[in-house]
Amino acid sequence: MIAGAVVAALGVGVGLWATDDADGSGAADPAARSSPEAAAPSPSRSYALSKEPRTIPAVRDHTPARGPGWQPEKAHRVVVADASLADEGRLIAGELGLTYAGEKDDERAGDVRLDVRADEGADAESYTMTVRDGRVTVTGPAEAGVYYGTRTLKQAVDGGGTAPEGVVRDEPAKPRRGFMLDIARKHYDADWIKDRIRELGDLKFNELGLHFSDDQAFRIESDSHPEIVSDDHLTKAEVKEIVDLAASRHITVVPEIDSPGHLGAVLAAHPDLQLRNAQGTPTRGAIDISDPEAAEIVDDLLNEYADLFPGSQWHLGADEYQALTVPNPEASYPQLAAAAREAYGAGATVADLTTGWLNGRAKTVQAHDRTPRAWNDGFFRDTSVEPLEDIQVAYWTGKEIGARQPAEYLSAGRDVLNYNDEFLYYVLGEPQTFVYPTGERIYERWTPRVLRGTQAVDAKYDDQILGGSFAVWGDLPNSQTQAQVADGIRLPLAATVQKLWDPDRPELSWADFRALADRLG
Repeated sequence: MIAGAVVAALGVGVGLWATDDADGSGAADPAARSSPEAAAPSPSRSYALSKEPRTIPAVRDHTPARGPGWQPEKAHRVVVADASLADEGRLIAGELGLTYAGEKDDERAGDVRLDVRADEGADAESYTMTVRDGRVTVTGPAEAGVYYGTRTLKQAVDGGGTAPEGVVRDEPAKPRRGFMLDIARKHYDADWIKDRIRELGDLKFNELGLHFSDDQAFRIESDSHPEIVSDDHLTKAEVKEIVDLAASRHITVVPEIDSPGHLGAVLAAHPDLQLRNAQGTPTRGAIDISDPEAAEIVDDLLNEYADLFPGSQWHLGADEYQALTVPNPEASYPQLAAAAREAYGAGATVADLTTGWLNGRAKTVQAHDRTPRAWNDGFFRDTSVEPLEDIQVAYWTGKEIGARQPAEYLSAGRDVLNYNDEFLYYVLGEPQTFVYPTGERIYERWTPRVLRGTQAVDAKYDDQILGGSFAVWGDLPNSQTQAQVADGIRLPLAATVQKLWDPDRPELSWADFRALADRLG
């Protein structure tokens, strides 16, 4: 009766810990009964088998055990096995109100220990979190995995919760889990962006895209071309703070200078580079790619910002070049047609010249050891010039002229990132046919294989889909305040990362998932 009362008081899911009766039968080990320490019943017999921690994204594997679990107390320490984990150790110690003790070999009650343990072939973002004997150990093959383990621990004990006894083994399904922010059409202050980075880090996102150049504005300080920078912009010092904070959360900042379209802010200061049709009418946002100075100014910017954004990824844009939206580009833009023939032969087209432009910009960022990506409508069918093989496809729409199904890119062997505008586009003001996406719809109906519309591509292409990104666009920038944007994207971000971490149908209902997201803040 007393033991049963203890179980009832503690609750079924209070925690779990490894015990001698791993099968949960409660049968004691005969050898243990013969020792003096075993004269009294083991306290572990009073605990129910633990349940997995409730986190976003959900952990993928949890081995339950019996025991009280772990809760943070002021006297507890965070220790690291290697100095390389000092940032992760200090962060989780500060978040949980613990003492960061640095590198220690001794063990104390209540310790949280972080350790990198090389495991050849293991995902660098994988981790193991073990709760046992009143202590927590988080290990991984690299610092990123250990960091994600601390995010699981933080969420497990949020609001007075308990990290359950047992072992969590976890890793993401997709290596690219992103959030893209259009800071060109709408200016966001540095502190707001930093708050989003902290939110993204806790959710185990690992990319932040910054689209900072468009027709409306150019939003980052420039030394090579200060004349193009808008009044409201981020200084390089602010960007460095953003990049450094992101790096501390294992988030790569992916810059985007879109070209050869969407360059209106650059062209406002360089009208001589504006593309004009045969009648001399300027073409909105489009640079004249037949003019060698066009490539020079864009490459100046790409080279300048390579030092500011040291991550491995770069977005080249390449979408919606207006010269290719007319019925006969060669007739409408004879200067582009002439340049195409000169560069690629008698039968070359404006699409060939535009593909050559994309390849040129890709080579510029590849010289800085960056992997380029471009929007899917920057890739054209039936051209004699092929996009470089290493350019990844950022698939966002199937509405462009000559639209191609995602399988065409995948069957050609290209790696693809999912920006599906049917689910993942938060367009301010809901222009055209856009509506604000909901977390529920993403949670219930989207997976990384749903690249276009609502239909998934064949499972055989799954490995080529590197991940995806939720995107905020500022088409009608005054439609929402920064605070409204933050509130509007909170649940969609949580749902997106859940499906990027584990695309299988979630265990929790949407109502329970939303309640969890609300509790975690």
